[in-house]
Amino acid sequence: MKYNDLSKVIKGSYFSRSDILSQGQEIFDYQLHLWVKKGYLLKLRNGVYAFVKDRERIKGEEIATLLYQPSYLSLESALAWYGFIPEMLYAHVSVTARINRTFTNAFGTFIYRHLKAELFWGYTEIKTDHGHYLLAEPEKALLDYIYLNLSRIRSDADFENIRLNADMLKERLDADKFLKYLSAFGVKKMKVWALRCLH
Repeated sequence: MKYNDLSKVIKGSYFSRSDILSQGQEIFDYQLHLWVKKGYLLKLRNGVYAFVKDRERIKGEEIATLLYQPSYLSLESALAWYGFIPEMLYAHVSVTARINRTFTNAFGTFIYRHLKAELFWGYTEIKTDHGHYLLAEPEKALLDYIYLNLSRIRSDADFENIRLNADMLKERLDADKFLKYLSAFGVKKMKVWALRCLH
């Protein structure tokens, strides 16, 4: 396969090896390595690449959903997105039904925290000009955060340190949905901190 053939076969800005194989094409590691070296491709992780020519239009959120599946953006990334915490993020943070992983590439650092499979819900698909990504609903992002940080939230001071924006919580949280989602977690220890988000 020649590079020109690759850009004909792949319609999007990024792709995995399996995308090429599913088109009935054959690709070798040395070819991908050469195209990265020549500055045609960016390696995002083993077997996942983006076209350098499309770099400016690719969103980090799209890469977050692509890199490690199944996953959706949640925790600090979603909390900042909804204005629940001050926006000072150094990474895209997602939850995954798989083991914890971290990847760093040309688009930044991508952190994936394990969430058990039965809690893997409560996200929505956001369409972009060139792809899509998955983002936790506001209620789920907050509950994911409390659930995965329970060991660090032991006192009022710990809770205050999250620096939640009370006005934005009031504006964006659906209280009924939040309480329904909270009960689905089935973790009593979460309740006291979760309910404080509604006041």
